[in-house]
Amino acid sequence: MGRSQETFNKKEREKKRQKKAKEKMERREERKDQAVKGTLDNMMAYVDEFGNITDTPPDPEKKPKKIKAENIEIGIPKREEEEEVVRTGKIDFFNTSKGFGFIIESGTGDKYFFHVNGLIDAVDEGDKVTYDLEKGMKGMNAVNVKLVE
Repeated sequence: MGRSQETFNKKEREKKRQKKAKEKMERREERKDQAVKGTLDNMMAYVDEFGNITDTPPDPEKKPKKIKAENIEIGIPKREEEEEVVRTGKIDFFNTSKGFGFIIESGTGDKYFFHVNGLIDAVDEGDKVTYDLEKGMKGMNAVNVKLVE
């Protein structure tokens, strides 16, 4: 007797091919069923009075009152003017050749950097000054430095 021409590998490949074809057919049938179920009514979503998404339509009795368009303000509300704090301090260090120095704030003892470009009056070490603060690259810097008489 002759041996069968089908080897184990051929049988396994055929089984895999048939299994794939069966799975493909099942997926096709499942998509057809979903297409029938996926009508527009099933896909609708509603937003309730609290802003949550639901699948039930809103109750007409809970409908919010009408808002007139002219009552809606668009923009940023005006802020009240903030009182500008006058900061005072004493010049702790000042290098005239390099054009920078440090001010120690009265009361808190915080140190702030200042540059010659931020000076309004000529100052020296130990002078009492008033100044404003602004954000710099490495922290807060003193600007508009004025000498206190």
